Amino acid sequence: MRILSVAGLAALLIAACAPAAPPAPVPASPALWKLADADTTIYLFGTIHALPPSHRWRDARLDAAFGSADELVLEAVLDKDPASAAALLMGIGRNIAGLPPLAERVPAAKRRVLEDLVTRSRLPAALLDGLETWAATLMLVGVTLNDLGIGPNDGVEDALQAQFRAAGKPIAGLETPQQQLGYFDALPEKAQRDFLLTLLDDPKQARADFREMLAAWTNGDEAGIAASFDEEIELSPELRAVLLDRRNAAWAEWLKQRLDKTGTVLVAVGAGHLAGPGSVVALLKARGLEAKRVR
Repeated sequence: MRILSVAGLAALLIAACAPAAPPAPVPASPALWKLADADTTIYLFGTIHALPPSHRWRDARLDAAFGSADELVLEAVLDKDPASAAALLMGIGRNIAGLPPLAERVPAAKRRVLEDLVTRSRLPAALLDGLETWAATLMLVGVTLNDLGIGPNDGVEDALQAQFRAAGKPIAGLETPQQQLGYFDALPEKAQRDFLLTLLDDPKQARADFREMLAAWTNGDEAGIAASFDEEIELSPELRAVLLDRRNAAWAEWLKQRLDKTGTVLVAVGAGHLAGPGSVVALLKARGLEAKRVR
């Protein structure tokens, strides 16, 4: 269950969930890149959208880079009100195509797992039936986050936003929340159902997958990060094109253009976007720009 690597917005939908007891503190050493010219410095930081609160991921090197930045740029700046986030999702993801009940959108062998997930979510089945498949999937991600001991405000982005707000520094997004949900909304139904199936893995396998993804991020393991992200979207070429390839290309172009302005910027996006052959880092290199790994 690696859906957490591409569903950053989902954490906002679970504020009512009480996470399980966190594990013992674990130090982390995530990766950091630097893209620069004569008068511009852009730090690229790979985040993990759902992070156990026990992880101590800050150190002097990261703090120095973060503190030098004049601006924080995230994938999107999200409304921290879970009710507003849910309203946005349900507005875009409303089932106007007459899709069958959610249980009928998965194979018979997976329906008991889905039923249990819906029961534990405390969401009315009728509410989920009234959503497109991708939207119902995001609404249910909270159950898995809860099982993993992760709360709605435990992502790296939350800590960064708090730091920059406290310093009175601007925070911007590469995309809007509407754009992010629009990527899911544009997926064909089969791809949406594949997306839902990634949430219905065996719980033991889901925990193992998450530990693997978390370990790769913790150690700044680019190959491991790329593998984790690839496994999440390998079920569907449409998922890769919409959630990874197109976004990476757009962000690489944004970064290239940002070098035309002066100043220091921290760009923090999901770590899967910065590792592997089709990553933002690789696309920058293809444009003649080198993002150097500095941590």
